[in-house]
Amino acid sequence: MTTSAQQPLLLVSDAPGVRTLTMNRPEARNALSMGLMGALLDGLKAAAADASVKVVVLAAAGSVFSSGHDLREIRANPGKEAYAATFARCSELMKAIVRLPKPVIAKVHAMATAAGCQLVCSCDLAVAAEGARFATPGVNIGLFCSTPMVALSRSVGRKAAMDMLLTGRPVDATEALQFGLVNRVVPAAELDRTVSELAASIAVKSPLTLAIGKEAFYRQVEMDLDDAYAYASEVMTTNMLAADAAEGIDAFLGKRTPVWRGC
Repeated sequence: MTTSAQQPLLLVSDAPGVRTLTMNRPEARNALSMGLMGALLDGLKAAAADASVKVVVLAAAGSVFSSGHDLREIRANPGKEAYAATFARCSELMKAIVRLPKPVIAKVHAMATAAGCQLVCSCDLAVAAEGARFATPGVNIGLFCSTPMVALSRSVGRKAAMDMLLTGRPVDATEALQFGLVNRVVPAAELDRTVSELAASIAVKSPLTLAIGKEAFYRQVEMDLDDAYAYASEVMTTNMLAADAAEGIDAFLGKRTPVWRGC
């Protein structure tokens, strides 16, 4: 899908083991239109199917990471059915990030608001430039950020989440780090290098192990303690039977670099 100027809505670039998906609606502050969300879903699906891709980086072009839902598009298509379709696609996108069997890193260079903040929270890791800010400001326009709340409340503590949701105030990168919304904050000039190094450090791991671990993390975190340990023990037992686990342990004991087979 393309923008009105025939520029692609999503830019795709590859480095060894790492695919970067860059939202490309700078003129619309990378608002999550139906088209952009569809392009992101297609990009994630393609990354999932490509064995050469071990890690996905989600980035954005322009002066804003993402301003959230495309309110102009939403108001141009009023009605319950259209609204429901928008939020259903947004939910599908966020779940696709969580369920992608490969780690996803948000590279946040600037403001991420509402569904844009939700996008960051849905990623497995997030690195922010010092000037980045985050907000769930729907309350200011009479539209509570209910769907962003799902991802936000699973990324930060309850008090922090309610602070952002009830006040709508922008949170700077330092406070976002304190909240646990992002993993690292770096000077803008170091953002590209930091994300590249982080992605590369993950991409050399066993792809099977990454997929097993990511799925297990999100499943167990919703369970009570007894169920979580029972489930995690089953996962670890199955993981131990994998060829990559045997190779990894043997390589560790033999003080050599493992050669992953992905099985």
